[in-house]
Amino acid sequence: MQRRSTPPAVILVAFLALTGCGAGTGTATATSPVTPAAAQTATPTPTPTKSFSNADLSGLLTTLKDAQGKPLTVVPSAQIDQGILKAKEVLKTAVFTPAACKSFADSNAQIPDGSTYAGATSISATDKTATVVTVIALKDAQTMTEQLNASQASAAKCKTFTIEAAGQKITTETTPVAAETNGDISFAALTKQHLATGQAQTALTVTGIKGNLAATAVKTGPAVTQQASAELTQLINTVLAHG
Repeated sequence: MQRRSTPPAVILVAFLALTGCGAGTGTATATSPVTPAAAQTATPTPTPTKSFSNADLSGLLTTLKDAQGKPLTVVPSAQIDQGILKAKEVLKTAVFTPAACKSFADSNAQIPDGSTYAGATSISATDKTATVVTVIALKDAQTMTEQLNASQASAAKCKTFTIEAAGQKITTETTPVAAETNGDISFAALTKQHLATGQAQTALTVTGIKGNLAATAVKTGPAVTQQASAELTQLINTVLAHG
């Protein structure tokens, strides 16, 4: 029996989405490229800042269950860090068309200094999907808002683009999705990636930000649709209830 594990790049999907940049897993490898996502935001209402350690955030994620009622599995921090580093390595040599999308992706492949974070995942062999939830707590909530606003300003140019990375050429299309969380700011997008081989992958990303706490849920698979936004929004709201 072949053992299946969550690709580190899938974990990175959610972290990039937190800053206005989502990603699809065009292939089930650690070299999957990142993909800017369109955001739907509202003017945030100030929320008191809370302090969270990595252990605190991991504890929040242990309370989550996927659409089938299966508890999510917390991902070791070392695996998350490895995924981030590998994706950054891919970005160094990736070729984007339009070229402006590369700098956009590079700027969003950053987790603000001083942040704490955690991730959890669930894989469904039945429908060939992976659900990933990540949460980041920042020292300064304004950092997240400023980065999100900057990402939105650039995202319009990158709704459709191509990327050549790790020997693959992928065409990406991103569509905004109407999904509202209980956070001060919410956004969601459906990203479709098409490989030159004819293979396709879809990622639905939903993010909510409350104060200095930002949570993202991503569902990836060959046939993921906007209808999955309800289950992802529920996961986000469970996390943000602690914000």
